[in-house]
Amino acid sequence: MNTEKVTARRLTAEEITALGPQDAIFVAAGVEGISLDSYAPAFLTAPGKSFEGGSFVARTVFGEEVHVLPENTEEAGIWVADKEGEVIEVLQSAGVLLNLALFVPQGSKESLDSLYAAAREAFGAGVVQRWSEETVAVPDVKVDLYEEPARARKNANGQNRDRRALDIYPTRVRFLEPSEGWKFVVEPHQEIVDDTPTI
Repeated sequence: MNTEKVTARRLTAEEITALGPQDAIFVAAGVEGISLDSYAPAFLTAPGKSFEGGSFVARTVFGEEVHVLPENTEEAGIWVADKEGEVIEVLQSAGVLLNLALFVPQGSKESLDSLYAAAREAFGAGVVQRWSEETVAVPDVKVDLYEEPARARKNANGQNRDRRALDIYPTRVRFLEPSEGWKFVVEPHQEIVDDTPTI
């Protein structure tokens, strides 16, 4: 197990309420239900002041969600790097799992097999593995994707609207997430006509 020694101190619930999702913290490390005797780099899932009841939720860089009661001495708590603290073991990354959605124009089973074989050749047969695979035909239609505030007033004539992506396939939209506090609006693609007069 690859770990790094980090000097950190345990935070109180009051100190955690001052943190936001951008602040780097450490929480007890665990992988798929297996408890490990070390910590993992993490971030709060929401600003600390948003949590009630003394329980905080953090997501580790490995994708695990951890519920923490910092005042409970039997739990590992939430830690932050501090030169005046004590030494803890922080679990390091062994690599990156790439969860990939590929669009293959005019794709067939043969083209996907060729793509898979090329990836195995480049990275090694024991490294590239097919964990799950969904082959879906993509309709030949394009859409325009916009964002607008989730609580926008009706009949606002699209004034509070941001363009996110033009001329994309609808299948791709489900892999995107709207900005915080915004929602997606999907419309059939409209070609932009440039009516600027020319000389």
